[in-house]
Amino acid sequence: MTKLSISWIAVCASLLAALLNIAAVTAQELATGGDDVQRRAAIRFFTGGDFPPFHYYDEEGVLTGFDVDIARAICLEVSAACDIRARPWDDLLPALRRREADAIIASQAITPQALMQADFTDRYYYTPAWFAGQRGATKLETTPEKLEGKKIAVAKGTAHEAYLRAFFPGASIQMFETPTQAREALMTRASDLVFDDGIGLVFWINGTQSKECCELAGGPFYDPKYFGDGIGIAVSKSDGSLKALINQALRRVRETGRYEELLLRYFPNRLY
Repeated sequence: MTKLSISWIAVCASLLAALLNIAAVTAQELATGGDDVQRRAAIRFFTGGDFPPFHYYDEEGVLTGFDVDIARAICLEVSAACDIRARPWDDLLPALRRREADAIIASQAITPQALMQADFTDRYYYTPAWFAGQRGATKLETTPEKLEGKKIAVAKGTAHEAYLRAFFPGASIQMFETPTQAREALMTRASDLVFDDGIGLVFWINGTQSKECCELAGGPFYDPKYFGDGIGIAVSKSDGSLKALINQALRRVRETGRYEELLLRYFPNRLY
């Protein structure tokens, strides 16, 4: 077994423990939607398109991912037509406020800032934040003191950017339009580190797009003020009936085993 595969297994175990053990939604939380909730003929979901394995375009240009398939499973459970479209991250919640979409399913953390703009369903998983750096050069402690002066790439307008500005004021923060662009800056050595979603980083690091350039640095960050109380589906504050309907569907997705099937499809290397 290679050093790379050993590292992959160790990191995968840590991250997927966060996804499965911490993220598992309790039966009490999922029981909030009753059987008499208002039905919908169709649900319009907006998601992103550049955050594998959660939402991305496959080799044939088809929008797919864990979030996308969760949305499809929700629609199936409530017998609703499913309209799922990708939008830029910065426009997701504004589009919801403009009523261009009924719900946003894009691995959106349930944070105080997000709750000011929208309501959220029960969480369907947790994910930590993490640093990544060049392979072989990640022994650096990821503390504010040790990262002072370091160039850190981050997607702008995200909780990750806000966290860096609050706790790493001495770092040189480099903002990019998307997480993909931030990771590319690390890969080309334009940045020393990238700060992003940990699970997404693991799949990027171990995929072909990273060209084996990089690895995780330090440990996970779970601050709920910035990274939220898990990941939920955003709905309009005035649409309580849709929130109840989606919560009911999420409960059924788990009860039928569909949630487990999707975990196995998108996270096949989990250890628990």
